[in-house]
Amino acid sequence: MRALLVKVTVGSDAPERCSQAFTVAATAVANGAEVSLWLTGESAWFALPGRAAEFDLPHAAPLPDLLEALLAAGQVTLCTQCAARRGIGPDDVLPGVRIAGAATFVEEALTDGTQALVY
Repeated sequence: MRALLVKVTVGSDAPERCSQAFTVAATAVANGAEVSLWLTGESAWFALPGRAAEFDLPHAAPLPDLLEALLAAGQVTLCTQCAARRGIGPDDVLPGVRIAGAATFVEEALTDGTQALVY
């Protein structure tokens, strides 16, 4: 199975697109894919404890459940610049969330067999 790289660039400002990104990533994890989810832009806030629980979208899977699945079986990364712009540091994020920059994203995106999706 191919690896999946999902970059989510929105949060509560575009709830349907945000939910779709998390749903696709979590579904891929549930199907055994190697998944890397990148939190960028307004989705950066979901790297903080309790923030996913504040997200609400009718008829969508709960964001905390999707994030938990991704943290358990995938890789969740917070964009370095996005974190810095929001005053988020390594000690602020949920356990299992790493902070990394564009070079790491590009390396993952260019890995053979990886499908990248941006929401």
